[in-house]
Amino acid sequence: MVSVVLIDGYTDEPAALGVRPYISPMARATAGAARACGATVTYLTIDDLRGGEEVPRADVSVLLGGMAVPGKYLRSMPASGREIADIAEAMPGVRVLGGAAARDVTEGFDHLAFNDLAASVHDIIAKRERTQRWRTLEEWNDWMLRGADIVQRHPDFPHPLIVEVETYRGCHRYRSGGCSYCIEPLKGRPLTREPEDIIAEVRELVQIGVRNVRLGGQTCIVSYKAHEDDVPTPDPEAVGRLFSGLSSLGLEVLHVDNANPAVIAEHPEEARAVLRTLVEHCTSGNVLALGMESADPRVIEENNLNSTPAQVMAAIRMINEVGGERGANGLPKLLPGLNLIAGLDGETAATYDLDLQFLKEVLDAGLALRRINIRQVMPVRREFTTKVSHSRFIRFKQRVREEVDHVMLRRMLPEGTVLRDVLTELHDGNTTFGRQVGTYPLLIGIPYRVELERRMDVKVIGWGHRSITAVEYPLDVNHASLSALVSLPGVGRKRAARIVRERPFRDLGSLAKALDDDRVAEALSEYMSF
Repeated sequence: MVSVVLIDGYTDEPAALGVRPYISPMARATAGAARACGATVTYLTIDDLRGGEEVPRADVSVLLGGMAVPGKYLRSMPASGREIADIAEAMPGVRVLGGAAARDVTEGFDHLAFNDLAASVHDIIAKRERTQRWRTLEEWNDWMLRGADIVQRHPDFPHPLIVEVETYRGCHRYRSGGCSYCIEPLKGRPLTREPEDIIAEVRELVQIGVRNVRLGGQTCIVSYKAHEDDVPTPDPEAVGRLFSGLSSLGLEVLHVDNANPAVIAEHPEEARAVLRTLVEHCTSGNVLALGMESADPRVIEENNLNSTPAQVMAAIRMINEVGGERGANGLPKLLPGLNLIAGLDGETAATYDLDLQFLKEVLDAGLALRRINIRQVMPVRREFTTKVSHSRFIRFKQRVREEVDHVMLRRMLPEGTVLRDVLTELHDGNTTFGRQVGTYPLLIGIPYRVELERRMDVKVIGWGHRSITAVEYPLDVNHASLSALVSLPGVGRKRAARIVRERPFRDLGSLAKALDDDRVAEALSEYMSF
């Protein structure tokens, strides 16, 4: 029997996230593909190796890793280039590399899987061939079930692990080549999984113990099972079957990822029905990441981009109208995000001005964007002619953060908003950082030290550019630390010290007496318990 060791280096790719707390679907598919050939599979993560665990003996060793869109990480970092090189030396048997790293690494491996790592591993074991191909639909559905249980070995299982589940691959705009920077059109005509197969995969995951799922990987969830065209007509009935089935499985978090603004704008009746389905069946805090990329007409034309600014604005407006109501976790049920890319062909200094102007139009219209992602183009598909001015790019990002993001956050989360079920993850000095589990979670800074890996409710007291400041809610006045009390609005160090000296308090009246200020005590009652 063939033995396989699968090392998860936490690939960071926009198609399907795999950095903690996510697990990439490619990891599960690869395990399933090996098992379909009768192989045994040992799953390890880069954190296991960092902790001193050794790579076991195996006939085939597989490393999944690389960063197509590097980001900022809270729980763990993806495997670095140095780590990948070191791991390659320790990998036994036939050494296979997949993920974004396969496009960057040229030494140390016997096979680089540029297309589908799972299909490559299957063919190495079953056919003794080193191939570059995509899995069939039948293989896809089979492998996801066979590889499901490796999630139990992930360090974030069962919570806050988010399992990425794919609905289709490819792009409806494949005939025209799609957007210049994106690899999905290279996969050709969309190959779409049936609702029943996706539901079966998630049911298996839930039975294993998974609580949180995000449907990622697709270019546009609104276009799931859509009638084929460059700007496809959505199929609300198919989307309804998928999400009603998923929501019946008892998940704590059910979120999605990408959407094409042009599809929403050009097919408003069908798109609105799909958005209503997402609001009804998904959990709150959900984000539809819209691929705008640029508001510059020249850049749009030269890069064959999805959408015009007018289409993007229409999509933002509709998502706000349908999903803007605040949900159970304290965030709106469904809001749009926006992706902007610097360095595309045709870009000039005026491009940044047009992008900022568009964002301010969204702001002035009273609409919300949950997340604005600004990055430089990665030459994954091809090289680009525009040389990005680093200083101009940084100034643009800073202006967006100060003039748009900060205002958006204050509008969306006014002081006193309660956010439910925040997981504390990191200490940085005296500040504790945490997030809710979900797609593109909001970073929350608690201005004092709290036990890590604790789930708690918090109340908003301040705003950064892309994060908020909050205190645990309700705060136990009789046991809270001095630094926690100091962080409360209107308290300060002197009042906090007085509270510590005078406690315990039985009720609001005794607190007011100790502070000798009824108004301050009344304001604090909105944050405290006795």
